[in-house]
Amino acid sequence: MSTQPFVIERVYAAPVQKVWEAITVNEKMKQWYFDLAEFKPEVGFEFEFTAGDDKFQYRHLCRVTKVVEGSVIAYTWRYDGYEGDSEVTWELSPEGEGTKLVLTHTGLETFPPIDAFKKENFVAGWTHITGISLKDFLEKV
Repeated sequence: MSTQPFVIERVYAAPVQKVWEAITVNEKMKQWYFDLAEFKPEVGFEFEFTAGDDKFQYRHLCRVTKVVEGSVIAYTWRYDGYEGDSEVTWELSPEGEGTKLVLTHTGLETFPPIDAFKKENFVAGWTHITGISLKDFLEKV
């Protein structure tokens, strides 16, 4: 697998603060992201969730690695029982009256070469999460 990170950009018709809260406030995250038992935008905070496909659910283990209030949050992303470590970074900036999101997922090549961890699955997942789930959440709230 290529060592190139996956990067996706989106622009939302919502102010930066609203998008920031959507990606860092657990009660809001549960409405469009994953069902996290707990989440805090604090460096070192560890969280986990289970997600997958019809065949298998994977336990995701994550730890917040960077927080710049209102503009950047990053966390590790790995799978319980599998090799590999990756990192997801959400970067927000004003774009006109809206917000530009740049999501970068690095380290995908460190995961085992199984179907569930293929880059195209991450592309499809992040495309749906950022392009439909988060967008719909921001527009309805």
